[in-house]
Amino acid sequence: MAPQIKTREGKKGELFSEDKRKLDVRTSNIEAAKAVADVIRTSLGPRGMDKMVQCADGEVIITNDGATILNKMRVTQPAAKMLVELSKSQDVVAGDGTTSVSVICGSLLNTTLELINSGIHPTVISDAFNKAQAKSLEILKDMAIPVASDDRESLIRCATTSLSSKVVSQYSNLLSPMAVDCVLNISEEGRPENVDLRNVKIIKKLGGTVDDSELVDGLVLDQRASKSAGGPSKVPNAKIGLIQFCISPPKTDMDNSIVVSDYTQMDRILKEERKYILGIVKKIRASGCNCLLIQKSILRDAVTDIALHYLAKAKILVVRDVAREDIEYISKTLNCLPIAHVDHMKPEKLGFASMVASTPTGSSSVVKITGIKGKGRTASVLMRGSNKLVLDEADRSLHDALCVIRCLVQQPYQIPGGGAPEIELIRHLKAWSKTLSGMDGHCITAFADALEVIPYTLAENAGLNPIQIVTQLHKLHAEGNKYDGINVRKGTITDMLKEQVVQPLLVSSSAINLASECVRMILKIDDIVPVR
Repeated sequence: MAPQIKTREGKKGELFSEDKRKLDVRTSNIEAAKAVADVIRTSLGPRGMDKMVQCADGEVIITNDGATILNKMRVTQPAAKMLVELSKSQDVVAGDGTTSVSVICGSLLNTTLELINSGIHPTVISDAFNKAQAKSLEILKDMAIPVASDDRESLIRCATTSLSSKVVSQYSNLLSPMAVDCVLNISEEGRPENVDLRNVKIIKKLGGTVDDSELVDGLVLDQRASKSAGGPSKVPNAKIGLIQFCISPPKTDMDNSIVVSDYTQMDRILKEERKYILGIVKKIRASGCNCLLIQKSILRDAVTDIALHYLAKAKILVVRDVAREDIEYISKTLNCLPIAHVDHMKPEKLGFASMVASTPTGSSSVVKITGIKGKGRTASVLMRGSNKLVLDEADRSLHDALCVIRCLVQQPYQIPGGGAPEIELIRHLKAWSKTLSGMDGHCITAFADALEVIPYTLAENAGLNPIQIVTQLHKLHAEGNKYDGINVRKGTITDMLKEQVVQPLLVSSSAINLASECVRMILKIDDIVPVR
């Protein structure tokens, strides 16, 4: 049932009132978006619940990552879809806080509904929220603590906080330093903002536990070394060629069939094929190459059995079916150039490594290339897990940790976690709203109250008494303890900096920025116009 708009006799235009249809559209939009936010609210914080997502194709995902859950949900209501996009935006900007941004947005929407019902115009609410958003960012910046981008311990603490709410949180002692080392490996000196996470390659392999995961100082290839013709599986002092041509008999441009009825002619064709392949192998060997990475070919076989036989005799290690999209990453890591034709096989285009070896991992194997000369700014991680669900969640968790470290490297400020920034925002915003006149002050107070949802939900999900905890937090912050937050492990309030619960400033500032922007957009919609 749509809420009733109160009207008051008196001055004309004193209170905002709108027709029933527009009210119904605005209410349905807000209610739909709130419903989506409420779905993932229980997943917030270290004691948040996990969701089992069952896809239409039978795939099952266990996660508490807000972006992953919302991305898999089938949402049809246009305003609710905006909340899904909001979570994706937070994932792109900060990589973490995807659940928080949706929960804040849902709480702000609930507040706007109450303000509209009390007779305040949506435009007035929108403008006040914009001012509150700008003021919130100033307050967060004031309470932020600078951190040096090369301070490894501080970076690890932030990554551990990010991982504390994940399914694989018990492995944070392993994954946090791994994430920090990855980002420090790929970041360029003097250009900290230029951190491209595509330079981190994560290879997932079933078998073992997450504890068996490792950051490889070199390159890991998902493909196994070819042993069909008895070729080597280990090459020291490797000279590596990354080739994009085929070591197989050439084909015509069109589909043609050749009928050979004479045995001598047939024998001649096979002889010419062997001669052609042998010529290519000799040129490869002449360049000094003893390890060959061959790009996957679509039109014909990249390498035939006879070619593998000749390459094995030449003691060349062969890795087949390298994906086209991996070529740039591999060439950057090995400091070599992709070779498009056999005539271009020159020693200066090869990469050099102290060891190339095929290593068994579980039921399959990977190729590890270590001791690379002139290695590019890339990182390779070999991720292990006992089953596919754990492996996928470990991959997603490591990605979030990488994004958190990237945020810190790009904007080197950290703030305490555990609901401390939100309580501090509420305190400052309410004090500031008292200095404003008119509707703005009332709307900004409502904005501040909506932020209370984060500490309230953290306490609720941890099984604590949320009203008692939040009231106590307000009292402590009023006394000047601005870094006090909810310690869900001890079930009490402690100094978050002493507990080493910290997060990047960019995660919180981005969440408030994006949530208020989304609320203002939904607030301005007063009608849905279907078109053919």
